[in-house]
Amino acid sequence: MSWNDDVHKDVHSEVHNDVHRPGNLPADSRVFVGRLKELAHLDDELGPVDDELGPGGDRGRLLTLLGVGGVGKTRLALRAAGRASRTYADGVWLVELSALRARDQVPLAVMEALRLADRSTGSVTDALCSWAQDKQLLLVLDSCEHLLPECAALVADLLVTAPGVRILATSRERLGLPGEQVLEVEPLPVGAPDSRRPADSETLFAQRATRADSGFVLDERTRRQVGDICRVLDGIPLALELAAARLATRGLAELHALLTDRLRSRFDLLATEERTGEGPPRHWTLRTTIGWSHELCAPLERLLWARLSVFAGTFTTGAATWVCAGGPLDADEVRDLLLRLVQQSVVLRDPVDPDRFRLLDTIREYGADWLRELGEEEAVRLRHRDHYRRFAREACSDWNTSRQVAWCDRVVAEHANLRAAMDCALAEPDSRLALEMAGSVGFLWRHCGMPRDAQIRLDRVLAEEHEPGPDLLLAVWSRGAVAMNQGDLAMVRAWGEQCTDVARELGDPAMIRAAAYVTGGYLALVGRLTEAVEVLACDPPPLIGMDWRGAALVMSDLAVVYSHLYRGDHEKAREAARVMRASSVQCGERWARAFVDAILAQLDVARGDTEAARRNCREALAGHRSLHNTLGLAFTLDILAEAEATGGDGRFAARVQGVSQRIWDLLGRAQMDSPQQLDARRTRERTLRARLGDEAYEQAYEEGAAMSYDEGLDHALTGEV
Repeated sequence: MSWNDDVHKDVHSEVHNDVHRPGNLPADSRVFVGRLKELAHLDDELGPVDDELGPGGDRGRLLTLLGVGGVGKTRLALRAAGRASRTYADGVWLVELSALRARDQVPLAVMEALRLADRSTGSVTDALCSWAQDKQLLLVLDSCEHLLPECAALVADLLVTAPGVRILATSRERLGLPGEQVLEVEPLPVGAPDSRRPADSETLFAQRATRADSGFVLDERTRRQVGDICRVLDGIPLALELAAARLATRGLAELHALLTDRLRSRFDLLATEERTGEGPPRHWTLRTTIGWSHELCAPLERLLWARLSVFAGTFTTGAATWVCAGGPLDADEVRDLLLRLVQQSVVLRDPVDPDRFRLLDTIREYGADWLRELGEEEAVRLRHRDHYRRFAREACSDWNTSRQVAWCDRVVAEHANLRAAMDCALAEPDSRLALEMAGSVGFLWRHCGMPRDAQIRLDRVLAEEHEPGPDLLLAVWSRGAVAMNQGDLAMVRAWGEQCTDVARELGDPAMIRAAAYVTGGYLALVGRLTEAVEVLACDPPPLIGMDWRGAALVMSDLAVVYSHLYRGDHEKAREAARVMRASSVQCGERWARAFVDAILAQLDVARGDTEAARRNCREALAGHRSLHNTLGLAFTLDILAEAEATGGDGRFAARVQGVSQRIWDLLGRAQMDSPQQLDARRTRERTLRARLGDEAYEQAYEEGAAMSYDEGLDHALTGEV
């Protein structure tokens, strides 16, 4: 008799996340075993109770899933959050905290998960709470245990200021806040030897076993051994998965013997320690199982496992080779060893990008302990730092090319590792290396939608005195560019002056022209447009290649175009924009080109050419979207709405107005507090209401505002709902 059919009846793989709601829950096609009682409880706790009170009604708004590592807290939280997604008008959002190292990063991690491109310069927590105060959303904080005080402080502020926000946390310890509800996540049930149906732990083991050995069948012959294995491993899901993965190289009988004979004595010893109060048994069951998996690895597999623990977040094969090779571990062996660790469930492969990998928290912790035992922790961390130092330097030198979008995608994917490497550099006594990294990493973060991270690290580095040089110029230029991005005029002026001083001291015409972007940008922002053009439109230096200075020169040209536009000299603005766009197309650059396309669209609107405006807006939207430039998207959507309102489809214009408002909401500052832009938006609304009628306008506007980030951009690009 085979229990395979029963196994499939006991699992469920449906995903309940509503695609029409905002959020960032990952798609999960894996089967989900058991936990029916827990899910029913969470459905009740996270679901709607009272329309006036919002999601959760008057129940506690902080619910913590508590349990040992590897017990399945994250998967349970994600499944429950997905099932509750229809309840929360502003979405369900996952914040993964395990990759964070520094204690000041929790609010920023939440902001980034919510896709908030905050442009203010005050407290991140204050900006986050201000944005959330009228929202109805569920925030899933995953892996809080190593940052408990920081998580608790942020959650406490959110619970006070944002009554529509609920928190679902996973942790090995309580957050310790008043009103915190706790659901203890137990291991999966293990069955008695004579039970008629497989227990949930046996079902999970069987599911994972078939991945390792396609011929595995859970039947009367195998079930006794599977049941013994599940009982020895206490039904802990991660321990079961590690054990099942071994069936790729060992038979069930051999695996059963190894676990029940070799490990039982260890577990018995640990149980004795527990009776004397020296350790939680389930924690040590998992720890011992991981240790057993570690012992079964070949020596070089163990060495790679240990060295991989320095990565924060995901990593590529190339990064693993650069950081982890050395000594007995040859570079040409890393890929094969990595794939063997994947086969053993020690390393997980990204379901979207097959060349990206990660370690689960508990596996990483074990590897980090082993790395310390080997005495290699500092050396490997420095190699990790140097790899991402080289990565950032190469990205900056290659930025102003057709590879710009690819670099931006890589910067976003490597954000956690860049952050960890930057913090490692800041901890070193020699500030020269930190200065070099802060300049290049800050430049990249500024362009890839992470100005807060850039501001924090650049401020730390530039608080110290440094000798004038190219590294200092890049750091100061990047800090001024970040301030301009944030609309912080006092900082733009201060950093612009320092940038000019450093450039002149270096005596390089290209660097002097690069510095002009910050000083000229300041003059343009405060309305001194004639002076801005004089500063920015100086003779360009000879061709200097495609590094960050080339990008600075391109942006200086962009500032000239804006200055002409705001002076009302549309002829000069259009001519300068066309020249600049041709240069951007020639080198493959997209960042500034997207802004130029938006300016051309704005000029098209002014002369009544709706079709040209629509075409240029969509070029701009595609460019800004590819580079995660939320500010550029928001401005361009306003231009598209204006074009459609004056000469196109009124209902489409109203929907785009709604999409635009959602994007501006992510920025935290409507139209960057520009009186002219705010007045233009109000005028556009009056025009559309008069044209469509109030009811039709509001219906179309709400349709746009209800779209998710990606749905809204798709609609603006295609016109299709």
